Amino acid sequence: MAVPKRKTSKARRDKRRSNVWKLEAPMLVACPRCGEYKRPHRLCSNCGYYKNREVVKVEA
Repeated sequence: MAVPKRKTSKARRDKRRSNVWKLEAPMLVACPRCGEYKRPHRLCSNCGYYKNREVVKVEA
């Protein structure tokens, strides 16, 4: 059975774990109809359209 020769320091251990907790910013795309930024494959909250069809009526 393999046994470590030396104790791993807290700094080395934490350096190794640091990449696990990085969060990515949500990707945003411009709505082709109104130009407002929205999340991909989602309904545009500004104009109410998805794939050039009105899904929700948005009041002005």
